[in-house]
Amino acid sequence: MTTNAELHERYEAVLPSYVKPLYAEPISIDRGEGGYVWDLEGNRYLDFFGGVLTTMIGHSNPDVVAAVQAQAAKVMHTSTLYLSEPMIELAEEIAAVSGIPNARVFFTTSGSEANDTAILLATSHRKSNQVLAMRNSYHGRSFTAQAITSHSSWSSTSLSGLSVNFVQGGYRLRSPFRHLDDDEFTAACVDDLQQVIDMMTAGDVACLIAEPIQGVGGFATPPDGFFGALGKVLANHGILFVADEVQTGWGRTGEHFWGYEAHDVVPDMLTFAKGVGNGITLAGIVARAEIMDSITALSFSTFGGNPLSASAGLATLRYVRDHDLQGNALRMGERLTTALTPVVERTPWIAELRGKGLMQAIEIVQPDTVEPDATRAGEVLEACKRRGLLVGKGGLYNNAIRITPMLDVSDAEIDEGIDAIVGAIEEAS
Repeated sequence: MTTNAELHERYEAVLPSYVKPLYAEPISIDRGEGGYVWDLEGNRYLDFFGGVLTTMIGHSNPDVVAAVQAQAAKVMHTSTLYLSEPMIELAEEIAAVSGIPNARVFFTTSGSEANDTAILLATSHRKSNQVLAMRNSYHGRSFTAQAITSHSSWSSTSLSGLSVNFVQGGYRLRSPFRHLDDDEFTAACVDDLQQVIDMMTAGDVACLIAEPIQGVGGFATPPDGFFGALGKVLANHGILFVADEVQTGWGRTGEHFWGYEAHDVVPDMLTFAKGVGNGITLAGIVARAEIMDSITALSFSTFGGNPLSASAGLATLRYVRDHDLQGNALRMGERLTTALTPVVERTPWIAELRGKGLMQAIEIVQPDTVEPDATRAGEVLEACKRRGLLVGKGGLYNNAIRITPMLDVSDAEIDEGIDAIVGAIEEAS
């Protein structure tokens, strides 16, 4: 039997040095069922990270497995050069739920590529290379996505053909406006946006791209209505708004199907990825037709929307809607918040619990300060693992524990995860 340690040696011998496994003693994922996974050595874990919010409705979900198997037995690949019923059907369903009028859908293979496409569309439509993004943002690892990422630990290059300016966003804990109430905080960020446009751009900005809740940024969550307020400034200048819904889409926040819906604004474009394929490679972009059709050169996607991925996407999307998993995310998120809030309030080295629905994080700091403590965050992560729970880690200083159960998580699984998190916090104290 191959061990985790042996597999780790092979991992380090053949993969790049910048690709790192999560734990001090990394584990394999050999198989999964529902909310649980098993490693090669037979150890079972409750999965509250889902391969970074990607396995969204449980491992080996029967509906998704059946859809993939049935499609694999027919044809697995065609490309957009041919008519594919699964691709067209999925595009129709995503366009219908997107909230974007006269929507067109283009499929890609990753969130990075989807965001790259959004910037291509915005700069082509507006005929400008100027882009606005949020501080503490992350939009992917492609060359274009790196240019609009404001997160030093994930930024691998500053080279770009884009002119990018970063505005104040929803990471209130470290914002100069953190002492303000919700309305005042939003107003201050609106003023900052206006000043950035006036002082740092030539005026004809292509777009603002933003995550409704910042994923890699540690689930930094702005007040409701925040992006609607920013959107009024954007509209005055003809600037497009792109909602990066790679992590917030498909009902994960509980309150809404898309993260942007908390903000009284409809984006010109939204990008999606991760959970919609429940583990199968699937991503894309939705845009108003006039924007999507800005590209006049010949173009196609070899793997975007291939029949296998589209079949998985259809099964996943229908399962989410048929089983009201958005409602479950709201209920289970409230259960999680209610249980963790007292623990957070009595722990001097936890700055805050934040997020929505089944997308929550705790930020770990030096006691009674806001100075980040990545070491103790690592201790909590490892302690959760020892208790049979997998969670994630993120944040600007790698000091936020990310908690993202499956959308179909049960009461019993939530309670099991809570027990593990509380135990890990007590151990780290």
